[in-house]
Amino acid sequence: MAKRKKEDFDWQDEEQEEIIWVSKSEIKRDAEALKKLGEKLVELTKAKLDKIPLEDALLEAVNLAQRLQKEARRRQLQYIGKLLRGMDVEPIQAALEKLENKHQQQQAMLHKLELLRDELVAKGDDALTDFLTDYPQADRQHLRNLIRTASKEKEQNKPAKAYREIFQYLKEIVLED
Repeated sequence: MAKRKKEDFDWQDEEQEEIIWVSKSEIKRDAEALKKLGEKLVELTKAKLDKIPLEDALLEAVNLAQRLQKEARRRQLQYIGKLLRGMDVEPIQAALEKLENKHQQQQAMLHKLELLRDELVAKGDDALTDFLTDYPQADRQHLRNLIRTASKEKEQNKPAKAYREIFQYLKEIVLED
């Protein structure tokens, strides 16, 4: 079948009007994006892969790519990209985003706890009272002792053992909630 040029089409014809022109560069960009998605899948651990809805053929290809190296891995990634072109990748991308977002949320929570710890050590009892209104299950006496010890360690330039213990205790309390 011979290729038809854009000028050869009768734009008044309804059937021909539905044709969407996609450039070769755009097709290549899409294929490269799917290959990158395949690379992300290959980099995941087995436990994380189980959480992503993958077809059997794709799962086998990903597992094989995880075992391969160098040129064989590159060819396998090309094959994974080809498999992805033939399926709906929306659920896969959504599951990957959810996994990545979970990691970012954990990092944000840990930063928040660090700031809370710094505030507790800097402000003392005022900050402790505010914290206890939000988390009444926390042990006031234990936390107060840790804060005092951390302040003394800071003044005497000693290792910050209590400072780290405060963080661990806060993590225990906040993540329990």
